[in-house]
Amino acid sequence: MGSNWDWQVFLQDPGGKHPTYFEWMMSAWGWTVSVALLALIVALVLGSLVGIIRTLPDSPWLIRLGNAWVELFRNIPLLVQIFLWYHVIPAMIPAMKGVPSFILVVLALGFFTSARIAEQVRSGIQALPKGQRYAGMAVGFTTAQYYRYVILPMAYRIIIPPLTSETMNIFKNSSVAFAVSVTELTMFAMQAQEETSRGIEVYLAVTALYVISAFAINRLMAFVEKKSRVPGFIVSASGGGGH
Repeated sequence: MGSNWDWQVFLQDPGGKHPTYFEWMMSAWGWTVSVALLALIVALVLGSLVGIIRTLPDSPWLIRLGNAWVELFRNIPLLVQIFLWYHVIPAMIPAMKGVPSFILVVLALGFFTSARIAEQVRSGIQALPKGQRYAGMAVGFTTAQYYRYVILPMAYRIIIPPLTSETMNIFKNSSVAFAVSVTELTMFAMQAQEETSRGIEVYLAVTALYVISAFAINRLMAFVEKKSRVPGFIVSASGGGGH
């Protein structure tokens, strides 16, 4: 059976602040990218901090704190966390009242993803040979210094592939923002198909934009991995490290 597709639907006037459905869709794509990129920054900062403190020597209380963070945010579904940030946190913390839903979604998605990135940072650090840590200590580096100059530069190189997956996931997970009325791609698709009855065209176009975003991330991270690769450094599949 053939489909009576009508791609001119994107040239129609939706009757709102956008002249056409196409411009509305591009605006929604911009919101999706904004949510994802800001949440990624939050996730990278928090995930790195938590991942690092989980590997600190002689800091058992910090390790327990890091473990608790990971277990808390990893084991609560993302959609539930979105609703907690939107409905519960503002009620418990008066300063959060009136915060735009866009910011709340960024925080929810960033905290959720930070738990996963923390695991990757911890694994990357622990995959390195212990000799690197001892070498840093031997030249007189403090703990902060040998993490900054010796451990972390190599650990981040190791975890670029899983970080690529998390970056792609954060773009896909940004679709839950529709639940709190952030006008990203998923909300656009739901509203546009309801108004135009052209669900096939609308969802195919939105799917294409998600694919383009994911492909761009994949290529960018592949470029970063290629440029940051250290010749001769190999990490085995079992998680060990060596030269």
